[in-house]
Amino acid sequence: MRSRTVAAVAPWVRTRLRTAPGTACALALLVALTAFLAALFPRGVEAYETAGLRHDIRSAAARSSVLEVTGPPPGLEKPQSAREKQMRADSLTSSYRGMLERLPEPVRADTAESSYGVRTTVAVAVDDPWLARPTRGLPPKFRMAAQAELDRHATLRAGRLPVAREAVTSQTAQVEAAVTAQTAESLRIKVGSVLHVPGQTRGPLAVRITGIVEPLRPHGGYWSTEPLLRTPALEAEPGGDPLERYWLAALLLPPDAAPVLLGVKGEPEYYWRIAPDPGRLTASDADPLKDRIASLSGGPGLLSLRAAAGTNAAFRTDLETVLGSYASMRSAITPVVAVAAFGIGAVVAVVLAMAGGLVAARRRAELGLLRSRGGSLRGIGGRLFAETAVVAVPAAALGLLAARLAVPDGRLLPSLAGAAAVALPACAALPVRAVVLHRRPQAYGGRDDLVEFRPSRRRTVAELTLLVLAVGAVTALRRRGTGSGSTDFLVSSAPVLVGLIAALLLVRLYPLPLRWASRAAGRLRGAVGFLSLARAGRSSATGTLPLLAVLVALTTASFGGSVLAGVSGARERAALLTTGADARVTAPATSLGLPAGAIEAVRDAEGVREVAPVHFADRVSLPNGDRDPAEAKGVRLVGVDPGAYARLTERTGLGALRAGELACAKRCAGPLPAVASPAVAARLGSGPRRIESPAGDVTVRVVAVRDITPAVPSGDFLLVDSAGLSRAPATELLVTGSSVDGARLRAAVHAAGRDIAVTLRTEVRAAFVDSPMQEGAERIYGAAIAAGAGYAVLALLLSVLGAAPERATLLARLRTMGLTPRQGRQLLGLEALPQALPAAVGGSLVGWATIVLLAPGVDLARLALAAAPGFAVVDGAPLRADPWSLGLPAAGVIVLAGAVAAAQAWWAGRRGSVHELKAGDAR
Repeated sequence: MRSRTVAAVAPWVRTRLRTAPGTACALALLVALTAFLAALFPRGVEAYETAGLRHDIRSAAARSSVLEVTGPPPGLEKPQSAREKQMRADSLTSSYRGMLERLPEPVRADTAESSYGVRTTVAVAVDDPWLARPTRGLPPKFRMAAQAELDRHATLRAGRLPVAREAVTSQTAQVEAAVTAQTAESLRIKVGSVLHVPGQTRGPLAVRITGIVEPLRPHGGYWSTEPLLRTPALEAEPGGDPLERYWLAALLLPPDAAPVLLGVKGEPEYYWRIAPDPGRLTASDADPLKDRIASLSGGPGLLSLRAAAGTNAAFRTDLETVLGSYASMRSAITPVVAVAAFGIGAVVAVVLAMAGGLVAARRRAELGLLRSRGGSLRGIGGRLFAETAVVAVPAAALGLLAARLAVPDGRLLPSLAGAAAVALPACAALPVRAVVLHRRPQAYGGRDDLVEFRPSRRRTVAELTLLVLAVGAVTALRRRGTGSGSTDFLVSSAPVLVGLIAALLLVRLYPLPLRWASRAAGRLRGAVGFLSLARAGRSSATGTLPLLAVLVALTTASFGGSVLAGVSGARERAALLTTGADARVTAPATSLGLPAGAIEAVRDAEGVREVAPVHFADRVSLPNGDRDPAEAKGVRLVGVDPGAYARLTERTGLGALRAGELACAKRCAGPLPAVASPAVAARLGSGPRRIESPAGDVTVRVVAVRDITPAVPSGDFLLVDSAGLSRAPATELLVTGSSVDGARLRAAVHAAGRDIAVTLRTEVRAAFVDSPMQEGAERIYGAAIAAGAGYAVLALLLSVLGAAPERATLLARLRTMGLTPRQGRQLLGLEALPQALPAAVGGSLVGWATIVLLAPGVDLARLALAAAPGFAVVDGAPLRADPWSLGLPAAGVIVLAGAVAAAQAWWAGRRGSVHELKAGDAR
């Protein structure tokens, strides 16, 4: 019989997994969760960047985002029949399809909103007497467009769609057309109306209106690229009286009627307007898309389009401006988000190192025995690496899979790199720690007291290196800022490096207060205080890792919380600058003031506390004196009620002033007291000056200077008492109230006048967060802070687990000596306090110092106010320390440490002393 070879020993990995399944499961859970977060982070960033790119293209005006190809009609050197044939619908459709095939990736067309056809580029006056004339009998002007697929983008309100019943030429006497409902209503056009368009080389062209249409998607690219097709406009002659206006509108011809435009005035051209389709674009397509647009504008791409559209075709788009704005926002947001990534990454690294150190400490006797019986460092390290890899690698793969399921869209490589960055240190933490711990024979029972520990020279060199890196990072961030346009790892790691240096410094100084406190506690009558401090001092020097993790986490949380608070504060201030109050009620531009009853209606609205009437007189010329005439530009003269306006400035904090500074004395017999902006005050001086304005001619004297005032959020102003103006009806109302209801306020205002505008500060505030990139960055930043805090808590729990057996045995022994349960809880609580208190206080101080150091290089304006008007960011959005972000995490650390100590004391009391005190136990 053939003998079988029997293994002498069981496989190492299988034996270890069977021996300690709980430890393996805990490690797998930790690695899976961490790998999930590491793989999810790049996918989340790419997801909000992709959503931001698509949003920016979709929300851009159609005229800005469309890819427009235009060309002149065929030249006169060609036969007239050939010219007319080239302008017919079949020829234009063939060219349109050829251009779609030639679009380079990733440029894609949204055919549902694209359009093409022939149009006149110059508006022609039509002098039919029945057409509407707004002022002085100026006849309306029309442009004509033979745009394809009108039936797919409009519905009939009356009549039928126009058609070309026979072959249309440049000499055709009559064609059919349609107009939109807005055009028909404004110009008094009906079905059956005939317009006579002047001819170029022939008599007038009769255009019969056969249908009135309503756009299906009026704000889509088909109608909005050239809004005149949809909505008529009131225009003034260039260089003429701006009050003398005429209607400018469009006539919609059938596509096959385009050749008739060769015979009328208007300089026809054919066009293809290709609306971009952002539905399949990703963030990685932004740069290639910009390159392809540049190629289409004046490179190989343009030559390719001309092969389909004609050699004289021209290309125009403003899509590169949209892409530039997107790139600018992304470059401003990415470095700020990277700060959170580096912060949580540092905490995670410490936690993984602690997990490996905890297992190595628990297995110290086992590994020491293997080492004493001839086990090599390479062999022990290899076996431990394999043992850990069997658990960590599948767990990391599971975390990667979960991240892909959570965010399906995104590139695989960054997520794979993130999961690998977790799996590798998770596999290496235990073997590295074990090899370092057992590289030399150790005497059994040797102590590694924190108080007696002296750092080695290598550690000192490493700490000095980190100090140099931290100084360099802070200096670079203060000089270059976070808006440099790319993610600089050194700059983004500045808060983490500052926290790390502070943690290392605290670890070096930590033994000193413990020594002093132990000496003082030794003189006290009770033994609990002395025992707790002695226990804290005898903890292992490696027990400072939780302190390091907590300090870095607190620094990151303080910095991140201040970032989010700064973003929120910048938006609140921008909204306040926009409205000047909780709400702003504005009279129509064409009126002389608010209608009678509007002020009382606003005062009676629910939630309104007070109303401050304001009168505006724009472009008021100031006395120039001997100054340069170029400086004699107009300013805004603002008339206010001094009492109500002074209370408004006090509530808003914008240029606070007292009512007595503005009120005119003795019924305004002397010069009007005025509050001016710095530039206006410098021009007027301190003496009385005569001002001519639509509100009345007055003499003013500047009595105070303010940089800003609620009525005028930006620009120069001159603020006076409205009682001193002869014609100063209220043109705006500044409304304050704790709970102003927008719907009810609008209902009350519109009852007095339908065209009165109402602007709420809360609505303006909400409008500043309309970009998916902003919202996504804030969500990721908040999630990173929460994850960092969670890992800091885990670090505390791991430190408790590491010393849990020893503490339980100590409590059992002390209970045999008369220690009460209450004293046991006090002992564990006071033992945890020397570590938790320095971490909490140090974390708050380091967080504050980090913010102060880095604030000059961090401007949150792009993250906070990407949707704000220009004046809303005049003072920027600097980073400031947030007290809640500094205090709450620190208090949470102390509370958590106390709760963990109390829970451990309760659990040790349940198990009893007999279970802990075993014969031969060396703990």
